[in-house]
Amino acid sequence: MKLQLIDVLIIAAYLVIMVVIGLILKKRASKNLDSYFLGGKTLPFYMLGLSNASGMFDISGTMWMVYLAFVYGMKSLWIPWLWPVFNQIFLMVYLSIWLRRSNVLTGAEWIRTRFGYGRGANLSHTIVILYAVIGVLGFLSYGFIGIGKFMEIFFPWEIVSQYVPFDVAPEYVPHLYGIFFTTIATFYVMLGGMLSIVWTDVVQFAIMTVSGIVIGVIAMVNVSPEMLAAHTPEGWSTPFFGWTLDLDWANLFPSVMTKMKEDQYGLFTIVIMMMLFKGIFMSMAGPAPNYDMQKVLACKSPKEAALMSGSAPVILLIPRYLMIMGFAVLAIVFFSEDFRLMGDAIDFETILPRAIGEFVPVGLAGLLLAGLLAAFMSTFASTVNAAPAYLVNDVYLKYINPKASTKTQIRSSYLISVLVVVFSTIIGFFVKDINSVLQWIVSALYGGYIAANVLKWHWWRFNGHGYFWGMLAGILAAMIVPSFFPGTLPLYYFPLLMVISLVGCIVGTLVTEPTEEETLINFYIRVRPWGFWKPIADKAIARYPQVKRNRNFKRDMFNVAIGIIWQLCLTAIPMYIVIKEGLPLFTTVLILGITTLILKKNWYDKMNQDEKEYNELMSGIHLGNEK
Repeated sequence: MKLQLIDVLIIAAYLVIMVVIGLILKKRASKNLDSYFLGGKTLPFYMLGLSNASGMFDISGTMWMVYLAFVYGMKSLWIPWLWPVFNQIFLMVYLSIWLRRSNVLTGAEWIRTRFGYGRGANLSHTIVILYAVIGVLGFLSYGFIGIGKFMEIFFPWEIVSQYVPFDVAPEYVPHLYGIFFTTIATFYVMLGGMLSIVWTDVVQFAIMTVSGIVIGVIAMVNVSPEMLAAHTPEGWSTPFFGWTLDLDWANLFPSVMTKMKEDQYGLFTIVIMMMLFKGIFMSMAGPAPNYDMQKVLACKSPKEAALMSGSAPVILLIPRYLMIMGFAVLAIVFFSEDFRLMGDAIDFETILPRAIGEFVPVGLAGLLLAGLLAAFMSTFASTVNAAPAYLVNDVYLKYINPKASTKTQIRSSYLISVLVVVFSTIIGFFVKDINSVLQWIVSALYGGYIAANVLKWHWWRFNGHGYFWGMLAGILAAMIVPSFFPGTLPLYYFPLLMVISLVGCIVGTLVTEPTEEETLINFYIRVRPWGFWKPIADKAIARYPQVKRNRNFKRDMFNVAIGIIWQLCLTAIPMYIVIKEGLPLFTTVLILGITTLILKKNWYDKMNQDEKEYNELMSGIHLGNEK
């Protein structure tokens, strides 16, 4: 597709606006690190929730999810459990409150509130920084690949090359586009920090919402239920499944069967059970040290942190899935013949840009491309912001230059942002496709993260040494174990990675001394987690009789289960709207209403009561290491 002048001007105007926002906010962001990385904790929860939703509306993930909807239809709403998307429900119900009560700047700094300042704490502090940087590099390279593949279709190199004074081999054209757009994103996040990210996300998400609605409408106008049924196998339009997937594309689209075999989702019930098993533990571990955690820490209060996490699915899912299902439906009906002629050579990750080129009118195409570009830049910028937060606050200021002036700190963050982007770009040159790096991040790398980070919340005896050895064992296993299972879905060997990490956690903990008692008591009083904390809780209550134990485990788990159903409804509703399934849509809306009412009564109302009691109790307690 060759873009028209108006489309190019819209995209250019968007890029200029993003840079201008960064320049405008530069002065406010550069006051101190708290302003730069957390926006001074002044932003309301709904703006941070919108920003978080915008960060999740990334271009690489959207390309992947359009492919999933194309191939798996309504059943594709389960596959993002691989991430898992329902981690936002755990955050909403209780984990965001626990995390925000720590009142720190980064996840690595949080380690100090849990493990103190001994050798074990120093080791755990170091390993979480290492993990954060590896994770950031992985996410940035994932985004880098997606934006390059996407923009190559709309800016054909044979046209662009006329204005570029050097030659580029065809296989590296996507990388060149990736470098260009990542440079712009890096520039505005360097200038404005968290404030820049949030305000640009507001602009970006507005564009994406309009675009999602328009694409959904275009699909509904152009594709009837009869046309869709003629181009899809039986079972495509229902989210329900048996032991096996039972989607037979062989007569309609043989290449899809080849791709489905590569995905290894055939035993769908087992896959879903594995996703749920991994997802529960991964969610209980809390957010990984990336932009998701930074958004929680940037909230004004623990209650607003919970509301921010709960608002993200509400804001994100309906416009995003209108777009995803709209593009999938259009591609199935109108591209199937062309795709069949391509045979196994088709790249399913290009369905999204191909659909834009075919169905979106002039002018709107520029707006939509600006929106999708915005989605990429939002995720990229938020991730870039997470890396210097750790390396400046937790390395530079702790070990290299503790007395650095605010100006020096901000300049250091500029330099680190650039270096992180350069390294992730280099990695991107060696990655095969979006799905491969996505699978490694969510299954292999996170497999090494989960055990240590579940135990840190729930077991008092777990110490910094255990955290270090558990995380180190997990990270090394994530690097090594995949080589022993070539061609295997990382989800299948995730339990092995988790067990290796868990052994490192337990051995490292039991052969070393417990964390200092004063640190544990302070942590318990401030955060008030449930779990295996009885010895510490007894000592905390003996010292401060007004302190109450958190006995809300059953209530929280019930609310999590209801919340996951609620989130699935938010996902299914726009999908049913696009494919015009009336009765399932009505049923899903009804279930959404019931689950919303339950959450109002059993989560929101009780959270208000709990937070009021907590604040009253804490007003009479002054902890020795209070920030």
